[in-house]
Amino acid sequence: MGKEVFEKYESNIRGYCRKWPVELVSAKGSIYKDVNGNEYLDFFDGAGALNYGHNPEYIKAKLIEYLQNDGIVHSLDMYALPKEKFIDYFENKILKPRNLEYKIAFAGPTGTNAVELALKLARKVKGKPDIWAFTGAFHGMTLGALSLTTEQAARDAAGVPLNNTVHIPAPYSMGGNFDTIAYMKEILEDDHSGYGKPSAIIIETVQQEGGIYVFSEQFLQDLRAFCDENDILLICDEIQIGCSRSGTFFSFERANIVPDIVCMSKSIGGYGLPLAITLFKKDLDVFKPGEHNGTFRGCQLSMVSALAALEMTVNEDIPNKVKQKEKMVKEYLEREIKPLLSDNMEIRGIGLTWGIDFKDGKMAREVLDECFKKNLIIELAGREDSVLKIMPSLVIADELLLKGLEIIKKATMKVLKNRK
Repeated sequence: MGKEVFEKYESNIRGYCRKWPVELVSAKGSIYKDVNGNEYLDFFDGAGALNYGHNPEYIKAKLIEYLQNDGIVHSLDMYALPKEKFIDYFENKILKPRNLEYKIAFAGPTGTNAVELALKLARKVKGKPDIWAFTGAFHGMTLGALSLTTEQAARDAAGVPLNNTVHIPAPYSMGGNFDTIAYMKEILEDDHSGYGKPSAIIIETVQQEGGIYVFSEQFLQDLRAFCDENDILLICDEIQIGCSRSGTFFSFERANIVPDIVCMSKSIGGYGLPLAITLFKKDLDVFKPGEHNGTFRGCQLSMVSALAALEMTVNEDIPNKVKQKEKMVKEYLEREIKPLLSDNMEIRGIGLTWGIDFKDGKMAREVLDECFKKNLIIELAGREDSVLKIMPSLVIADELLLKGLEIIKKATMKVLKNRK
């Protein structure tokens, strides 16, 4: 029956398949194959869950060996050897070299679970119900995380009030001249502002779904100082921008700040396998045993792949490779694509996450469709989906990276020509 099965039996809630209506059967590196043998270049990267590409040999070999030896797969939060190895490597090869001292908590298997745990912890530590988030934020689809998310369609689907969140205008608001720090100081110090002190402020250092907005190092430093001055916890959501995508393992490293709480998922699992963790400073570890749990927080197969991915990160110096590829992408976009755009359109990005903001959702969708016709899978983001989101694997071959950029250029040229 092919795709008819999905049309007949699967809920209308499905989304990505509507942009790329092909039935996929295999994938390797940065290439998908469909059931008819057609190949597609992947600039979507599993929404950031496949930083190491599809079926990377090093990780795959570790998983196969583990399964062949009947390694335990499901163990809740019982002690298990794969989790021990993952924690030990993460501590000694990722955290200690960066002078970071965090406790690690395993939430449920997805990013929104990591955020929910962070919110629960912040409120428990500080005893205040409110959390501040920024306009343009995306933090997840469960109710607590959704209350932080500003995308209206997602919020409307909740069906209940989304409370205990204050949304602060991001610095790029109002033409890019908004003084967010001054605004927060104003509403916190004014006894007639109607706002109380929050337990925490949560931020993606690069808003991904919000449209690829890179918060400046100075802003991140000022935000850290503001939180310190007012006894507010700082939560960094590293779920999509973390794991080296920005050019450093943690995206907040570039600003030389240390968040109180860090949320990770997506590519921390290494192979597209579900894993989510929440890191927090040791003095914040006030949870009682079992106070936050989840059936699949102990998926040991994810621990095996996560450890292998960390080994790849360290042994191959993936953050440095990202910086090299960042230069290629930035130069290409500035040289080949920016001259095609009108004055109000923008190119934004860092590392291997970039956006072309057409300021027009219909135009962006037309470019996406043209890219797909040329066998490139790429996503949209931002207000009214007006941003073409470039997010390839971090280990993509240079020739494939340039091939994808060429497709984007040709697709953009065709759409602009058809619109004249």
